[in-house]
Amino acid sequence: MTEYDGLLALDRMERAVEKVRERLLRSTGALEAAGVPYAVIGGNAVMAWVEQVDESAVRFTQDVDIVLRREDLDRAGDALAKAGFVHRRSAGIEMFLDGPDAKARDAVHVIFSGEKVRPDYVAAVPDVAESVSFKSYRVLALEAVVRMKLTSYRDKDKTHVRDMIGVGLIDATWPARYPAELAARLQHLLETPDG
Repeated sequence: MTEYDGLLALDRMERAVEKVRERLLRSTGALEAAGVPYAVIGGNAVMAWVEQVDESAVRFTQDVDIVLRREDLDRAGDALAKAGFVHRRSAGIEMFLDGPDAKARDAVHVIFSGEKVRPDYVAAVPDVAESVSFKSYRVLALEAVVRMKLTSYRDKDKTHVRDMIGVGLIDATWPARYPAELAARLQHLLETPDG
């Protein structure tokens, strides 16, 4: 790879990160303006918490995930449509594509509060009331973000929790905050910070 190729790749990566950030701000701005209760979750929530401690430790994400109350889906859809998003339901997943020709990865993905993402999950999705203001939007509170990550417990969720441990957001006192299965998962991550 030449230096020019490297610069092109870096430029594409920066554009991709900026697209996700713009999608996040445009969607949350529309929900804020319409007074629809929501909270940012997933990688963007982790990023919001980590950046408050150490901006250099932020890990970027490729999508935007939010939590809504199911009864607010229509209101959210109206607000997001005004901002150029197109509602789609695919494989049981509610999403708002970033324009009519967008792909599923270029969308705002919706998870419903008070429901389990999968029937075998230990915990349901937290309510939007478990959120705090962050800059211009609402983000799920730290304890609730960690609960969601421990519930999903995929590789990327483990990485996100380790990122939060690494910057000191989570410490050895935290497992006591969760049910036994989630506490054991967190304890494991605390004991294996490098994976």
